Amino acid sequence: MNSSALPSQALLVVDVQKAGVTGDRAVPGAAGLLGRTTDLIARARRSGALVVHLQNDGAPGAGDEPHTPGWALHLPVEAGPTEFVIRKTRDDGFAGTPLGSLLSGAGVEAVAVCGVMSEMCVQATARTALALGYRVVLPHDAHATQDIPAAPGISEAVPAAVVSRVAAWAISGDAEVTVPAADVRFGAPPRA
Repeated sequence: MNSSALPSQALLVVDVQKAGVTGDRAVPGAAGLLGRTTDLIARARRSGALVVHLQNDGAPGAGDEPHTPGWALHLPVEAGPTEFVIRKTRDDGFAGTPLGSLLSGAGVEAVAVCGVMSEMCVQATARTALALGYRVVLPHDAHATQDIPAAPGISEAVPAAVVSRVAAWAISGDAEVTVPAADVRFGAPPRA
């Protein structure tokens, strides 16, 4: 990582909900993902960066249906002036939410993005952050997804690690996606 680059002034923790990181439907490598995400959150808090937990409101019957056990955020939230929970109904954490105004109101210029699912909510949120002009850091070891099942006549199953890599590669021309989570630097936004 370029040490002269602006540190991330916000950490966007995308959909780290019980349905995606616990039980038999957990993303592969969930324990490692949770450890790295916990470390990112702790370092962001210590630096004064914003920590935004995005929480998906799934459809009725989905694992993340609101107010079901799978919908709950897995990691503790320290709600306060620099830590927030924003509920969403679409893949993109900016769509129909106050995320954009929260970041711009604090003067954030750089964000780090982690969480689940790499090719869906993580990528959609990172793409919009890029489109809005934010510097985006997507640590390769701090987002995950599920295997894609085989589609007869189209393809064999695609392992989750490959799906995550392709999701990151698709935005790698604009975002910093090879940074390991341990190397992400944080700093307070100017108006936090």
